[in-house]
Amino acid sequence: MAAQNFDVIVVGAGPGGYVAAIRASQLGLKVAIVERENLGGICLNWGCIPTKALLRSAEVFHLMHRAKEFGLSVTGLDFDLNAVVARSRGVAKQLSGGIGHLMKKNKVTVFMGAATLPKAGTVSVKTDKGVDELTAKSIILATGARARELPGLEADGDLVWTYRHALQPKRMPKKLLVIGSGAIGIEFASFFNTLGADTTVVEVMDRVLPVEDAEVSAFAKKAFVKQGMKILEKTTVKKLDRSPGKVVAHLEDAKGTTTQEFDTVISAVGIIGNIENLGLEALGVKIDRTHVVTDEFCRTGVAGLYAIGDIAGAPWLAHKASHEGVMVAELIAGKHPHPIKPNSIAGCTYCYPQVASVGLTEAKAKEAGYDIKVGRFPFIGNGKAIALGEAEGFIKTIFDAKTGEMLGAHMIGAEVTELIQGYVVARGLESTEEDLMNTVFPHPTLSEMMHESVLDAYGRALHM
Repeated sequence: MAAQNFDVIVVGAGPGGYVAAIRASQLGLKVAIVERENLGGICLNWGCIPTKALLRSAEVFHLMHRAKEFGLSVTGLDFDLNAVVARSRGVAKQLSGGIGHLMKKNKVTVFMGAATLPKAGTVSVKTDKGVDELTAKSIILATGARARELPGLEADGDLVWTYRHALQPKRMPKKLLVIGSGAIGIEFASFFNTLGADTTVVEVMDRVLPVEDAEVSAFAKKAFVKQGMKILEKTTVKKLDRSPGKVVAHLEDAKGTTTQEFDTVISAVGIIGNIENLGLEALGVKIDRTHVVTDEFCRTGVAGLYAIGDIAGAPWLAHKASHEGVMVAELIAGKHPHPIKPNSIAGCTYCYPQVASVGLTEAKAKEAGYDIKVGRFPFIGNGKAIALGEAEGFIKTIFDAKTGEMLGAHMIGAEVTELIQGYVVARGLESTEEDLMNTVFPHPTLSEMMHESVLDAYGRALHM
């Protein structure tokens, strides 16, 4: 069969790939997209979206336990894990189907199968019906990533789970060990702990959520412990002894090695890029620790070949992948897009309480040599937070004392994942402290705390 020719071929239909395909089509290019599993990729099917559906169920369950605080009464409070999971899968299915509609609407040709790149400008797709040969001047790699597995801690789907197993749990864990306290680990710990699992989180670094500002990490740990979680920092899981119905974990810290028994383990120790069996090395693509090396415009160094999203390295965030997809599509179409600034991409963790941040932490700002001003404002000082019954948390802002540039913002508390974008926009517009101080924030809203935190950095807080 003769090769089918396109202007752009996208390999991988996750949040980076499908958005790149849409934008390229909008710009008048003939586009094909290749996906070996589900349209929407890990994010829509096995990551961002279904986990948020699970966490929403846990949040509602948590609020139901607090009914009395709001003058309400609830009897016979319980949950059906199968129904909770079914709702989550339904949400994922709905959105994945929506991607198919978007591909049709934007006249993107979809090939379901496994892709390889036998030579520059060519993609071979192995489908159920055979092999399709595709050619294009420009190819965008958006193959994503998968869970990293450490020797001896490999998932088996029964006693030891990755995020995929945890999204469709065979049972409700009674005694759960979560290895790793990054976003994935803490979100699953929060979900199962809220539903009643006796949860222990092990973190090799000196604090939970180690990429966050130290004050946020400390506040989060206190909140998690209050909820009943056990947090073991500076601790390594050396070995897992598995037997029917139980796992004995060997935990090592500065004092030595101890053992604890669990019925379920979730391993959340990072991700690795999906670079295998694509033929990248033969094309001359540089690989660094399972990720494709690119420049600021996602170019791989091989003419016409780009890499976006998780395969191109940190930060491993769906919104970063989508933005890269738009940028690369515009670059291919002859536009002049701006490169992404990693420090202006927000990170969000949907545990309870929520965590969100953008830019430098206080420690990183000092490390970079900035003379800084730091503002803080607690949820307890905000009327809307008290009315919601969510008075725990704070917002922290960091400014360059010389220029007024906002270097970073860090939040923990109710709905902060919805608030952080205000500061992202401010950083994008290069707003100073004066611009933010002169902005009128609506009352009563949680966003007023963003204003107060800025005011506090300059000794002007009004409600504290």
